[in-house]
Amino acid sequence: MLAAALATLLSITAYGEPTGVAAEAGTSVDLELVLAVDVSGSMDLEEAQIQRAGYVSALMHPEFLSAVREGFQGRIAISYFEWGGTISKNSQMPWMLIETAADAERFARMIKERPFASMRGTSLSAAIAYGSTLFAGNGYAGTRRVIDVSGDGPNNYGAPVTPARDAATALGIVVNGLAIMIRPSAAYGPLDRYYADCVIGGPGAFVVSVQEPEDFAIAIRRKLILEVSGNRPPATVIPVAGDADCMIGEKLRPGFDRTYPELDR
Repeated sequence: MLAAALATLLSITAYGEPTGVAAEAGTSVDLELVLAVDVSGSMDLEEAQIQRAGYVSALMHPEFLSAVREGFQGRIAISYFEWGGTISKNSQMPWMLIETAADAERFARMIKERPFASMRGTSLSAAIAYGSTLFAGNGYAGTRRVIDVSGDGPNNYGAPVTPARDAATALGIVVNGLAIMIRPSAAYGPLDRYYADCVIGGPGAFVVSVQEPEDFAIAIRRKLILEVSGNRPPATVIPVAGDADCMIGEKLRPGFDRTYPELDR
C-alpha cells in the first residue's frame, strides 16, 4: 500500500525524487513541516506580498518560537516551496533545523528575499504530491510530518486533488490547509468547505481561513503554532463534512470534457 501511494505521488509530480541539502541523517525533531505556498495567477501581487509577509512574521513571532521550544525535542525541521499549475522548483528551500530565534530569523529572511513570480493554474494535487516526496531522505526523523498548503481557489490544473491527498495520508503525512478567501467566488462556493472536504487529511487535519488582508499574519501564526504544538484545533476550525464537489475547479475550467494528462506541462 505504501509503495502504491509513493508511486501515485511520483506520477503526479512528474519530477521524480527531489534533491536538496540534508542535515545529519536521522536528526530527531518534533515535526517535519513543509510549507506549500500558492503563487497562482489568481493571487495578485498585493495578496502574494501580504501572504509572504504573513509567513515571515509568523516564523519570527515569539509565540511560534515558544511552541517550538515546548516540544519534546525542542526543535523542528522545515522546508518551503511555491506552486501554481506546476511546481516552482527554484523556490524550494533546503530543509532547515529551527531550534533558536536565529534559526527562525534566517529561514524567514530567505522567504522574504525571494523574488516573486506568478504561475498559471492552480494544482493543489501537484503541490501535495511534490510536498510528500520531500520527506524521504531529508535527514530528519520527526514524530509528525505535515504539509501546510495555502491556496485561493480549487484544484483546476493537472490531476484531481483527492488521490494526491489520499496517497499522502497513506504515507502517514498530515495535510493541513490555509484557505485564502479575500476575494471569494460564488462559482465554487466556500473555499474553506472545499479544503475541508477535498484537500486536508490525516489525524487531526484542519483548515484555517483568511477573509481579510489584515488577518493573514494572525491566521498563519495561529496555524503554525497549532501544527508545531500538535494541539487539537479549536471548534471554529472547519471540520470535514463531505458535501463539497471535489472536481468543481476542473468543471469550471473551459474544455473540461476533453481528456487531460495527469499534469499539464
